[in-house]
Amino acid sequence: MGKALVIVESPTKARTIEKYLGKGFVVTASYGHVRDLPNNAAEIPEQVKKEKWSRLGINIDADFEPLYIIPDSKKKRVSELKKLIKEVDEVLLATDEDREGESISWHLLEVLKPKVPVKRLVFHEITKEAIQESLNSPRQVDDNLVRAQETRRIIDRLFGYSVSPILWKKMAPRLSAGRVQSVALRLLVERERERIAFHPATFWDLKANFKKEGAAGGEFEAELTHVDNKRVASGKDFDPNTGKLKDKADVALLDQGKAQALLAALK
Repeated sequence: MGKALVIVESPTKARTIEKYLGKGFVVTASYGHVRDLPNNAAEIPEQVKKEKWSRLGINIDADFEPLYIIPDSKKKRVSELKKLIKEVDEVLLATDEDREGESISWHLLEVLKPKVPVKRLVFHEITKEAIQESLNSPRQVDDNLVRAQETRRIIDRLFGYSVSPILWKKMAPRLSAGRVQSVALRLLVERERERIAFHPATFWDLKANFKKEGAAGGEFEAELTHVDNKRVASGKDFDPNTGKLKDKADVALLDQGKAQALLAALK
């Protein structure tokens, strides 16, 4: 059996896994993503800097094709990984089993271009048994998960880079917009506006505890539902904006006096 290079995301995980695998395996970390969209003008390649889409890092006119670069902070790590690959007979990509982990494995393939066989390992816990099971049942990189992560990344970039500058200009510096956070914030604002606009309504209902007659005895609770063949008003019958009964609410509205009179009649 030849030597295999196992690549995980974090160095802590790499050290633990290496203890379980022993000889024949070299375990190292990618330290997260090795490629990403450019984060500033300095990271944009010279050949595309004059393109109108270069600031986004996404070619909108070419089916939203992303522009991936290797950040300066990852170039040394990529170089080290390329050297390690030359010394092994197989590469095992053991990044996390989620969209981000699958994307990291895909980017590693794209950047390292290994000339040896490549397999994808996944495990849900870092135990000797789980790792051995993954070695016995490797798979290939899941392109569907990769595309899902890439789509999310592209939408995040388009949304954030397009809307955030408007917030800085119109509202305040350092505010941010996001694919999820902006929608969630809108929901919170709408709910808060509803709360502020809400007008409380006063109405009464009537509940009573009754004792059963006879040998069986026992008690039961009953709630008044109708008065003079009309349903007793409840919260759903009131307009939250005015606190008044809705126009079409054909109900019996009990105030304190009426409720107490009905209670007295039951005694």
